[in-house]
Amino acid sequence: MNLSDSQTGGSAPRRVSAMEAVLTHLRDAIERGKYAIGDKLPSEAELCRQLEVSRPVLREALRALQVMGLTQSRTGKGTFVISSAVEDPTFGDFTASDLLEVRRHVEIPVAGYAAVRRTPENLDHLAHLLDRMERETDTTAWVAMDSLFHLAVAEAAQNPVFRRVIEEIRDALARQSAFLNELGGRREQSNREHRAIVEALIDGSEHDAVEAMSHHLDRVETTLTDIVRSPRTESSTEGGPEA
Repeated sequence: MNLSDSQTGGSAPRRVSAMEAVLTHLRDAIERGKYAIGDKLPSEAELCRQLEVSRPVLREALRALQVMGLTQSRTGKGTFVISSAVEDPTFGDFTASDLLEVRRHVEIPVAGYAAVRRTPENLDHLAHLLDRMERETDTTAWVAMDSLFHLAVAEAAQNPVFRRVIEEIRDALARQSAFLNELGGRREQSNREHRAIVEALIDGSEHDAVEAMSHHLDRVETTLTDIVRSPRTESSTEGGPEA
């Protein structure tokens, strides 16, 4: 099986990881009905043989299919198709839509409070964390720091309830971050958005902090939407994806 077959379309070619190529191939097979709802996917060994990929790469793709809500893994039985279309990815205990709704109502005003309440220690911590994130090359380490960054902004708002809320969704934030980085190439863009948030906090500008966090969450939503959109639907429209 040549994975490049699943990468053709109307948009300009781009570099994709082996995991993304496998994911696109399997997702397309499910959406086209090759694997119907209730069907069991071939075994990991068989898929690795068909797609000519390693088991770790395949398992990452299978996890992404499950996050997208297309499949369900049943211990000792295999992976089964439970939906023919991606609707609302799930990160841990929360769906993407529920997570984003809460983040908009919490993190945007929190950024504003942080701009007027932050201490020199808060700013030092955020600046140090951001510097580490911008230098980090390991995705897993970066994802861990990403959720720490949002927790640090909540701490700068000087309200323990805000910190508790972010702590409660921290695992989901990390899962979402890993998903967006693997399939949406979000890391460098996210670093720039985090930098804008920190600069607004340093300036003590409530307005700029609110705007910066709002922009950050807008871009998270846009990337999620781009990932969820069916590759076949996207390839059937004229014009490529947003630059």
